[in-house]
Amino acid sequence: MRERPSSRLVVLNPQDSILLFQFVFDEGALAEQAFWATPGGARRHGESYRDAARRELFEETGIVADIGEEIAQRDVDFVTPDGDHVTEDERYFLVRVADDAIDQDGQEPLEANVMKAYRWWPLTEIRRTSETVYPEDLAQLVEQHLNHQNTDPLYD
Repeated sequence: MRERPSSRLVVLNPQDSILLFQFVFDEGALAEQAFWATPGGARRHGESYRDAARRELFEETGIVADIGEEIAQRDVDFVTPDGDHVTEDERYFLVRVADDAIDQDGQEPLEANVMKAYRWWPLTEIRRTSETVYPEDLAQLVEQHLNHQNTDPLYD
């Protein structure tokens, strides 16, 4: 199985809603699958996880913002759209934005083809939805981070 280092972004608006993209696959190994996921993607050779996060954020959303702290790391096995089996070393970075504006013009052709929609999800809706959201524990991950911020004296 091929290893794939990846940076993912937990983008929060001022209301603490999370930006998710709906991925819908019409063909290939993932045909007829649909799910919601955070923006992000593979790290390029020689690129740090933080630099990859910055690049992916701009390519997929048009947002130029400070990349916050790394809030999670996980290893995930999955199949890519072309049928390649990979183990992804995912690093999740927090990004806060001032508004909900998104510009998808910088997406690569594959991204533009499968990223059919985007939406700002309140945590309560992520917990209640019957739709597939990755990572599965996204709401808990963000809640833990927000609760830590609210109890940490550095944030007072």
